[in-house]
Amino acid sequence: MKKFLIVGLGNIGEKYTNTRHNIGFQILDALAKDEGADFVTEKLGDRAEFRFKGRTFILLKPSTYMNLSGKAVKYWMDQERIAIEQLLVVTDDLNIDFGTIRIKAKGSAGGHNGLKDIQEKLNTTNYPRFRFGVGANYSRGRQVDFVLSQWDKEETSMLIERIPASCKAILSFGTAGLANTMNTFNGKGDNI
Repeated sequence: MKKFLIVGLGNIGEKYTNTRHNIGFQILDALAKDEGADFVTEKLGDRAEFRFKGRTFILLKPSTYMNLSGKAVKYWMDQERIAIEQLLVVTDDLNIDFGTIRIKAKGSAGGHNGLKDIQEKLNTTNYPRFRFGVGANYSRGRQVDFVLSQWDKEETSMLIERIPASCKAILSFGTAGLANTMNTFNGKGDNI
């Protein structure tokens, strides 16, 4: 049975819940709930697993903090014998409009420290990533404060549509493949 490792990036701890930087955790929480899977604390992260259309999806929320995510990704790829093309890293992106999905087969870290650490630990930039746009509504020098702040009221109401679309994109990645998923979901933010 084909297995996929879906890694949601974020920071552990109550103070980071519902922050823009933790959208990876939020999306995986929603997907696990939809599929009736429960997260269990294991080595280097919280892990959930479910089957969908003959595929196994392993969801991982690293407990290493965002900037050290690569250690958990590498460990679970080795542990579960996951090929690099069956890895999908879900993260926030300041350079994309709020709620917009951008899935790519490879790319640079784009200034994202979590992706940078994964790139260093895997020794490649050639791994699929799912960037969720959080926008760039902050003043100069306030980037860190912005990503670590809570969603505002308008964003929170819009996430009600955006998160289910993101969950569908992840399931599509495992069942329809990367190219079809990019064609269907890239640039989209609304419910599909």
